[in-house]
Amino acid sequence: MEDFNYQNAVEELEKLAAEVEDPSTGLDDIDKYVKRSGELVNACRTYLRKVRDKVDNSFGQ
Repeated sequence: MEDFNYQNAVEELEKLAAEVEDPSTGLDDIDKYVKRSGELVNACRTYLRKVRDKVDNSFGQ
């Protein structure tokens, strides 16, 4: 997870959302974009949980 870049993941999610919303995007591509989006969302959640835990631990909670 050390190589994970939250900002890059959010930017990629925004691009994927635009592709899915584009009427010219085919169903096969939409499936691929939705799958990748799910992977990114899970990675972001994991990252944010780790950050929260780090903050909580630094404040002794």
